[in-house]
Amino acid sequence: MKSVLKGVYLALSMSVVSMAAQAADLTMFHSWSNESEIAALNVFVDALKAEGHTIKELAIPHEQSGAGGPIVALVIAGTPPNIFLTGNADVYRDIRDHGLGQTVGEHFDKIGATENFPPAVREAIKVDGEVRKIPSGIHIDGMVYYNMEVAKAAGVDPTSWTSFDEMFADMEKVKAAGYNFMAMGGNTFQAGYLFHALMAGIGGPDVYKKFYNVDAGGKPDATVFEEQGLRDAIEAFRRITAQADEGWVNRQWNESTNTVISGKTLMHFHGDWMKGQWKANEKVLGEDYNCINLPGTKALSVTVDAMGILGGDPVSPEQLEAEFELASIAVDPVMNAEFASHKGSTPVRTDAPVEKLDACNKLVLDSLAKDNFWVLNPFYVSDSDWINSVWNTMFTFQGDPSMTTDDAVAMLKDEYDAIFN
Repeated sequence: MKSVLKGVYLALSMSVVSMAAQAADLTMFHSWSNESEIAALNVFVDALKAEGHTIKELAIPHEQSGAGGPIVALVIAGTPPNIFLTGNADVYRDIRDHGLGQTVGEHFDKIGATENFPPAVREAIKVDGEVRKIPSGIHIDGMVYYNMEVAKAAGVDPTSWTSFDEMFADMEKVKAAGYNFMAMGGNTFQAGYLFHALMAGIGGPDVYKKFYNVDAGGKPDATVFEEQGLRDAIEAFRRITAQADEGWVNRQWNESTNTVISGKTLMHFHGDWMKGQWKANEKVLGEDYNCINLPGTKALSVTVDAMGILGGDPVSPEQLEAEFELASIAVDPVMNAEFASHKGSTPVRTDAPVEKLDACNKLVLDSLAKDNFWVLNPFYVSDSDWINSVWNTMFTFQGDPSMTTDDAVAMLKDEYDAIFN
């Protein structure tokens, strides 16, 4: 018995030494801060730390992260992060062009993940045809989450709405009952996401692609400025922002969602990551809140939360191995479903445990299974300068009630010409 125990002790000692020899120090850049985001991120971080690795987090506020510029700044400064959270294709191109990019497609093929990614995920993680992103969660950029108690008290049934006009027909009834109609925040991020969600849902997939997708010449289709769908989306944007309560200025998205959770407001049309806020407040789907697509929506804009990993000379073999361990952890069906349960996202794998999928997850997956019913987030298909200009234009439009639809179209055309012509 003594010799057996000695053998076990030696084996364990060798295992610890082996782990220590391969342990790596990593840095991770992200711009997540609220409870649901951090709880979700820690699912991956804790699993990687359990493998013996250390992770130093470089976190900045979301509004300061912009289109991912701080990541590129770190690369230029010679202090690139090993792991960086962004879906922006331009960031991956910049890192690649600095000789520090790392593809992950072959790794996903090897571990059997690729075949279990939905089509939207497989497309979103590519940069110029190469798989360079590690997907972590599927989000719809514009979905309606509503407070069921408020809906009942106001005498409205959001599930009965079949069009945008029908939804707004109930606004006065909600306000007469003493509630705000739709939550609204006040920064460029929220204005930008609201607008491109409406471009997809109101303008439709073809108009959306004209407006955002860059062609072989590196710019969107300028004929979009003559499209009625663009004007319709701008006018829908005005109707939503015009009904905002007085506290909308400088309000963050999670604070906007909290006005719905607390029963002050009926609903919020924003990214479905807000489900994480409901769960963090211990609210129950189907009892306290529910989710629907924007009534009459023509298409959904899809975000696939993603991470990139560093390659090239600065990365040691131990660090690269640890980075690929993170990639495996992130797309593991069980781990990814656990991440999604905190983040409010839908798992990126079709073979995720069924018991982890709620009604909102199923709505997302059913919606993405429809032909021509989804488009990719602008950051995956467009130009960063153009996206930022659109955000600034629509935030200006939101804050200036005197601006007309014609004014907004003219301002967008001017921005387009300044960037592309």
